[in-house]
Amino acid sequence: MLSLDKHLAGRNGERKGRLLRGHKHGEKLFLQNVWWPIFGNFDHLHPEYEILDWNRKSIFLDFAFLSPYGRFGIECDGFQTHVKDMDREKFSYSLGRGTFLTGLGWKMIHFSFDDFRDRPEVCRMLLQMVIGPYLLRKESTTPAVMMEKELLLFACNLGRPIRPKDVCDEWKIDFRTARKHLVSLTEKGWLQPISKGQTTRYYEIKGGILEKLL
Repeated sequence: MLSLDKHLAGRNGERKGRLLRGHKHGEKLFLQNVWWPIFGNFDHLHPEYEILDWNRKSIFLDFAFLSPYGRFGIECDGFQTHVKDMDREKFSYSLGRGTFLTGLGWKMIHFSFDDFRDRPEVCRMLLQMVIGPYLLRKESTTPAVMMEKELLLFACNLGRPIRPKDVCDEWKIDFRTARKHLVSLTEKGWLQPISKGQTTRYYEIKGGILEKLL
């Protein structure tokens, strides 16, 4: 599991106390059931990460994923503390807090304790959906590789099988070039061709593609 020693060594006062008190069973279960099976490491992941709100009051995110391609805040929400025991003032602050973090450029991800305990595969799928597109946009060494990544991102967001015509319209390229890119991604095992008769008309993202890219 995530070693807290390094994080504890760099903190003092309430920031250190919050880490000691806040990193409990739920957070550890999230790491075990959701995070580790996808990433296999805890690089760039910071538990109980402190941010100051608009009143200079401390906000602590359960986890902050400070990656080279974006800042992600991950919250592990229990029903009792985040819903059942919440009054109107806390509810309003919770909404303002989320909007404030979005304004600062954070991509916020929320999971319920019940889900990462009982349905971790759903949480893993959702986490990949949020983070995967940013991984695809990481700096590439060649324009050709960047084109492939952008094409996969486009296919992920399209919501249906992709056609060469979709690529033509998006990148203003000819049909032959568009099909060449789709065939290349198919040969690499990232797309699955869908044929009608003897002609391939569509291509769809193969299952688990985001997991392979992580």
